[in-house]
Amino acid sequence: MQALILAGGQGSRLKPITDYIPKPLIPINNVPIIEWQIRYLKKFKIENVVICSGYKSEQIQNYLEHKRNFGIKIQHSVEDVPLGTGGALKKAAKIIKDKTFLVLNGDVITTIDITKLYKTPNAIALVELRTRFGTVDFDGMRINNFREKKHVQNVWMNAGIYHLEKNILKDLPRKGAIEDTVFLNYAKKGILSGVSFKDVLWFSIDSHKDLEECSHALAFKSIKK
Repeated sequence: MQALILAGGQGSRLKPITDYIPKPLIPINNVPIIEWQIRYLKKFKIENVVICSGYKSEQIQNYLEHKRNFGIKIQHSVEDVPLGTGGALKKAAKIIKDKTFLVLNGDVITTIDITKLYKTPNAIALVELRTRFGTVDFDGMRINNFREKKHVQNVWMNAGIYHLEKNILKDLPRKGAIEDTVFLNYAKKGILSGVSFKDVLWFSIDSHKDLEECSHALAFKSIKK
């Protein structure tokens, strides 16, 4: 199975860090996001990874070229101007060799078992929505308890991991987001599937707070092992 990592964004919410390095090279517990992702994919027997990059792409390429111990084939598809997730995949079409392939958003850190997606083409991994704030148990005017952030049961969100058929490439826009174009059209036609995952570690690194929380979660997971 071939996997594409969408790593072309500018990471504007993570400034000023991203003024100097691209988002995929931001370290979490001393390991860059892109390396966490490659290690994750390799764990599930992925042997061919395509990095779809744009902003400061040369830094990403230089880092990966100097880290030659991944043991998998790494290729690059570089966009000269921002193309969005759909456009980035379409640009990488000539590198995609298999009938189906995986896509991973470049800011996702997770323990999702992606092999559960393999049997379902044109499928999106789903995770339960997690509130960004603590909640309060409230009865009339009396507060009974405070609760930490938690998952909202049976309210699902896009986890940023996809298993797609190669023929989807012809439907992708040359510029624009796959989520706002093809996925909407396929959903209306009833040809888009979702595979749900409960009780998994999942972070989308969009802010400095996400970095901190993901760092703590990964450290705790390592300690438990």
